[in-house]
Amino acid sequence: MASVLASKMGLNSLRRKQAKTFSVTVVTMDADLEFSCKVLDHDMPKEEPIVFHFLAKFYPENVEDELVQDITQHLFFLQVKTSILEEEIYCPPEASVLLASYAIHAKYGDYDPNVHKPGFLSQEELLPKRVINLYQMTAEMWEERITVCYAEHRGRTRDEAEMEYLKIAQDLEMYGVNYFSIRNKKGTSLLLGVDALGLHIYDPSNKLTPKISFPWNEIRNISYSDKEFAIKPLDKRADVFKFNSSKLRVNKLILQLCIGNHDLFMRRRRVDSLEVQQMKMQAREEKARKQMERRRLEREKQLREEAERARDELERRLIQLQDEAHMANEALLRSEETADLLAEKAQIAEEEAKLLAQKAAEAGQEMRRIKVTAIRTEEEKRLMEQKMLEAEMLALKMAEESERRANEADQLKQDLQEARESERKAKNKLLEITSKSPVPLSANALPPDGPNFNFSMENLSFDFKDTDMKRLSMEIEKEKVEYMEKSKHLQEQLNELKTEIESLKLKDRETPLDILHNENTEKGTSKQSNFKKVG
Repeated sequence: MASVLASKMGLNSLRRKQAKTFSVTVVTMDADLEFSCKVLDHDMPKEEPIVFHFLAKFYPENVEDELVQDITQHLFFLQVKTSILEEEIYCPPEASVLLASYAIHAKYGDYDPNVHKPGFLSQEELLPKRVINLYQMTAEMWEERITVCYAEHRGRTRDEAEMEYLKIAQDLEMYGVNYFSIRNKKGTSLLLGVDALGLHIYDPSNKLTPKISFPWNEIRNISYSDKEFAIKPLDKRADVFKFNSSKLRVNKLILQLCIGNHDLFMRRRRVDSLEVQQMKMQAREEKARKQMERRRLEREKQLREEAERARDELERRLIQLQDEAHMANEALLRSEETADLLAEKAQIAEEEAKLLAQKAAEAGQEMRRIKVTAIRTEEEKRLMEQKMLEAEMLALKMAEESERRANEADQLKQDLQEARESERKAKNKLLEITSKSPVPLSANALPPDGPNFNFSMENLSFDFKDTDMKRLSMEIEKEKVEYMEKSKHLQEQLNELKTEIESLKLKDRETPLDILHNENTEKGTSKQSNFKKVG
């Protein structure tokens, strides 16, 4: 129904301008725009500029089933988020953190630490002021806590993040409830709450837990005469609940909300009309198309990442080969230098060996000349023998030195041979490295029944007729059981968040709604369990 209203008001253009709210309610009055009248003909202030807020009048009971079109879901998400941040809907702190993380994901997409650096949420309004004042935490601590939850949502689309936000929000006690001040027959001040599930009576100081609830399938008739309302339960043995409201216009609004919510309540439990079935089929087809497109984009992204990794690996391998070639070239140069040095040393040793051999030959000739020379006296002979002995000793030393020098020359020749062999191997390795064909790199390889209403000026009433109310009650109980099973995981996540930030709470700053919410949590009371108490 909300999507039909959105299309009537031409709200596709509003989405392009990022409109904040939707539907057809005027901000300056508790009434709807009539399509048969001009806007300026309505009872409202005529100051310029005239500001309108387009809001959903009837909240969906199950957002996942009833919000068919993406434009409807987006605008309803913006409306609910604004209501939570402005504290029109009470939200506990742990749920506020989780909702903020989904809101950020719906705005920025997947978390990327290289893009979403500390401080990127400094200008965002993420939490109700009541929650911020309740804990001794800085803005940086709140941002860190929200970012941790935000990072866990990776892989979801923005539409999916908005839907997860709404699925959590629809379980809040004040979600979709319109409150009106009333008095009972005794004159006691009370609050009347009207929502998608039924009518609720609250104490003015406690908007979270109703004192009594009347589900739509258990109400037989609602009527009012002047300022008095009467609620007649389906069970004829039960008492009729009567209350008074002060303004006639408010009475009419209450009756409109009752009629509309009851009609939608019954319609949800019947087979969808052909128009709705067609809309849902189109939505499913569009969702399947988007999923296929998303998988295709993910595949392309994966192939692109793999190609980039392969390119990086080839570049790394190329750099490695270049380094190896450079090192081999340096080793070749060092081998050539070593070979030249050894060759020079070998040449010097060979020349020294030749020189020593020449000196040894000269010493031998001198010894033979001394032997031939005649020594006439014994002294001359002794001196001559001593000189001969010295000459022999000198010759022996020279022979040993010559032999050592010859051995050193042979060793230098062997080292020269080894150096030349190392040079040959280094040249072969360099030739092998430079002859490898490079791998081409390519960046292009990326891969119709309803209630009867009778109106009069003094007395307005309508009856809810349904021949199988008991069957509806059983179906509702079954839906409640299934719902509790689905919300078990979410409750565990919220409890974990609550435990992490509980130590930083400032007890003296708790509001009455915070205290009531904590008491309900300790008693195990929830929005869905209120109807069980009535039963």
